[in-house]
Amino acid sequence: MKVGVIGGGQLARMMIPEAIALGIDLKVFAESEGMSAEKSTTVVGDYTNAEQLGWFADGVDVITFDHEHVPITTLQQVEKSGTSVQPPSEALQFAQNKLLMRTRLSEAGLPMPEWEEIKTPDQLGRFISSHGGRVIVKTPIGGYDGKGVRVISDANEVEDWFANIDKLGGSLLAEQLVEFVSEIAVLSARRPSGEWRAWPAVETVQLNGVCSQVIAPAPNVNQRQALEIAERIAAELQVTGVMAVEMFQTRDGELLINELAMRPHNSGHFTIDGSITSQFEQHLRAVLDLPLGLTDLTSEVSVMVNLLGTEKGTDFLENFADTMYRFPEAKIHTYGKSPRAGRKMGHITMVGDDLETVRSRALLAAAVISGS
Repeated sequence: MKVGVIGGGQLARMMIPEAIALGIDLKVFAESEGMSAEKSTTVVGDYTNAEQLGWFADGVDVITFDHEHVPITTLQQVEKSGTSVQPPSEALQFAQNKLLMRTRLSEAGLPMPEWEEIKTPDQLGRFISSHGGRVIVKTPIGGYDGKGVRVISDANEVEDWFANIDKLGGSLLAEQLVEFVSEIAVLSARRPSGEWRAWPAVETVQLNGVCSQVIAPAPNVNQRQALEIAERIAAELQVTGVMAVEMFQTRDGELLINELAMRPHNSGHFTIDGSITSQFEQHLRAVLDLPLGLTDLTSEVSVMVNLLGTEKGTDFLENFADTMYRFPEAKIHTYGKSPRAGRKMGHITMVGDDLETVRSRALLAAAVISGS
């Protein structure tokens, strides 16, 4: 079985050991030399180039993704040539374009913040006035990790986006600023024949728009409701492979859909050490339409802490031994990236029976390894 992954980042990197265990020949189309998944990189090139991508697709049984940025028209050409694309372009478009996603999920009657497609500053001004004076504005395409998202109280605060609106798809997305008590994510997987499995909903903690911690399972959340929302989305959009549904939990316990990702996701990294089946193994099973693995947690609690690059420019390697000595229960994962402030360089996972103990030790271990 040959699986081609478009994108050479850490998600592709973490598929490699799972592919080896399953006897899968994993091939990676990387954007540049020396990326995280270089051990399985077979092509370095431009994934927006239909000819290059077509050549890569001809050598594998199925195409899947480390990111969602491949143009839909290019993927459609690959599909027409006969190579399986999972998730298919018909589903992936809703992860690429937030306006398409909002429109489709609204049609399905799924819970979301109030939103509106915005084309002019005057229209945005009216939306701001009717939603408490402060709203969220997003670029419909291309945003991630807090990029392409602004909290504003005046349309002038996105004047630069209006000036370049044609490059952003012709519209902006305005959303109600939700007062939430926590941010929730549900990771699930679906295969083309329809089987679906989910891990328990997790709580994510953000720092400067980037995920800092993940707590599994999420405390004080209606797990059944969260998983039902994720299952409906997977079925409605015909998603295959792993999907992350990010949600807000309001003070009254309501869950509102925030964003979607159709690939393994940062909020699911805990599954490597904290679940019977990791999200990376499950993704490979799903895109090949193989039976899915169990998603039960192996401990009462798992906590994952991202290792974000600091101004010091450290790659954390000098502190590995000390961290391992002081926290022998810590599972350390590195991404092989050059250091940059705020960049996801790796993560630490700890599991156990008591949330406060596990969380405090995971945070201490992250502080030691980052030298802070």
